[in-house]
Amino acid sequence: MNCLIVDDDIICRTVIKHLVTFEESLNLVAECKDANEAYRCLGSHKIDLIFLDVEMPGISGIDLVKGLGQSKPLIIFISSKKDYAAEAFDLNVVDFITKPVAPDRFLRSVIKAKDIYKHKNNSFFLGSKKDEFIFIRDSSVIRRVKLNDICYLEAQGDYVKIYLIDKVHSIHSSLKSVEDKLPADTFSRVHRSFIVNLSKIDTIEGSTLVINKNFVPVSDAYRSTLNKRMQIL
Repeated sequence: MNCLIVDDDIICRTVIKHLVTFEESLNLVAECKDANEAYRCLGSHKIDLIFLDVEMPGISGIDLVKGLGQSKPLIIFISSKKDYAAEAFDLNVVDFITKPVAPDRFLRSVIKAKDIYKHKNNSFFLGSKKDEFIFIRDSSVIRRVKLNDICYLEAQGDYVKIYLIDKVHSIHSSLKSVEDKLPADTFSRVHRSFIVNLSKIDTIEGSTLVINKNFVPVSDAYRSTLNKRMQIL
């Protein structure tokens, strides 16, 4: 499993990194000191498991997981405070470990994550990232749509319009329901009525995005999150 360590404490990162080296099933891709670095890493790497601190500057570990939606990697929380355990488990995470991390406790969590990972990957495989797809019901037809072909989505009453590069599909659903099924490392809510594919944004001008020659509004509630997720030089 490709794993990621996210913790603002360099000592804790070093301890977890050391423990990871003893587990052959784990491949450490990167370590991050905060949620913003984690978002960027998730956008450029396939991550299966995150060892995640709760209390970090800016975006907390719990808020990071909430932002990743249903398509999040497996999560093992690591925190010095037990008080967060109940809220963490409500997010359907693999485990919650308290600091300092004991090697045997770490190993038990990894074994649990491996079992879940095997079950998930034996049931269905979507293929390489650029070829990942979803199935949608468009009127009476069920269609396969590549995620990489989706530019943005718009809520219109009881329907969601899915704007592809060269066509538009309309499905009977709520935007929240669709959002939960999309990979959060690629798609981001920018407005109450809009979700965009971050890789399809051409320009940002004030409160407006230009995607495939179409204009998409950005509301104040989502502007800060969008700015943090964009890799702006």
